Amino acid sequence: MLNLLLKKLIKASSGRTKFVLAIFGMSVALLLILSAVQLQTNYNDLLHSKTNQDSIANFLVINKKVSDKTVGATSLSNAEIEDLKKQPFVDAVGILTPSRFKVGAQSVSDKIPFYSDIFFESVPDEFIDVQSTDWKWDGTSNFIPMIVPNMFLDMYNFGFATSQDLPQLTQDLVKNLPIEIRIKSPLGRQIFYGKVVGFSDRISSVLVPQPFMDWANKQFGENENTAPSRVVIRTKDPGNPALVSYLNEHALATDADKTRFSKYRQVVDIVVNISWITGATMLLFALLIFTLFIQLTIASCKEEITLLITLGAAPKQLQQFLMKQFFPANIIIVTIVLIVLAILQFSLKSFLQTQHIYLNPVISYTTIIAGFLILIVLWLVNRMSIKKYINLTQ
Repeated sequence: MLNLLLKKLIKASSGRTKFVLAIFGMSVALLLILSAVQLQTNYNDLLHSKTNQDSIANFLVINKKVSDKTVGATSLSNAEIEDLKKQPFVDAVGILTPSRFKVGAQSVSDKIPFYSDIFFESVPDEFIDVQSTDWKWDGTSNFIPMIVPNMFLDMYNFGFATSQDLPQLTQDLVKNLPIEIRIKSPLGRQIFYGKVVGFSDRISSVLVPQPFMDWANKQFGENENTAPSRVVIRTKDPGNPALVSYLNEHALATDADKTRFSKYRQVVDIVVNISWITGATMLLFALLIFTLFIQLTIASCKEEITLLITLGAAPKQLQQFLMKQFFPANIIIVTIVLIVLAILQFSLKSFLQTQHIYLNPVISYTTIIAGFLILIVLWLVNRMSIKKYINLTQ
């Protein structure tokens, strides 16, 4: 009978409109704050998951900017390379070793005649994106394996070949094409044979194995300056604003296309932070609204509650009843918000998958834990508010 009487008093005192407004405000606030949590999780997933990592973009070739002050002095010192290795956005640094001798490449076939001066570079194998069993060299090797940039073949096919009325070449044809390598040395011209074993989009130079480069520089090198002018770094996030800032501060340059997302990252960071701030602010306002709603409801039936306490009703019993009236709505709100976020997450995953961008199809455990923690906060706020205003009515 007591619970039935209290229920009638609460319904008459709370007012449907006030209750709906309080529920609406709480729902919007929870949707914003939990959306911000899920957005942060998706953001980190897009940046750091192996599925979304770009094996080309995550490797950057870095050199000094060429200007009036650096002409003829673009070598990287050991101190500069060591400082680069210490940066938190750098996972590994590989030295690009240049050839210190003149190289020319000539076709052996009369059907596809060409000759060009080229240059060799080498880099540790862990920084190469071509896998080939032919990528090895020692003193007994019959040919020099080479990795050629894809853009070189494109330049030949769509520039040189079309203008000189020469046949265009496929990658397989180039791999089977014998190439004569002419190295100019103090001992005279040295003839070798080269073979293209793969094509790369990572490093825009003709790569040869490190053992050959070390041997050839020692045998034929004319330039005594052995300091490297370029290095390649592996990084988890080529669009990291800290990386771009470091390069600018040290007058270093890399492929702008691979770091162009740095500005977008800064914008996204701002949006994510605004989402957090907006959600947190809305949650505080929602808690205030819900607390005022509880206060007004209890105040409007203050006399009746005082009478019930006078007649022997325990304040603790009243508190438990009011918690059952107000708190379950919060559980329903959090559950519905999580379901809505789950539907939105699955829809977002399906849309981005068509763009070859991959997200987890389910909401993160972080978002669920955040919802649970917010529910605990709501329980504490409701309990404290009810206890406080029940005591005031006595």
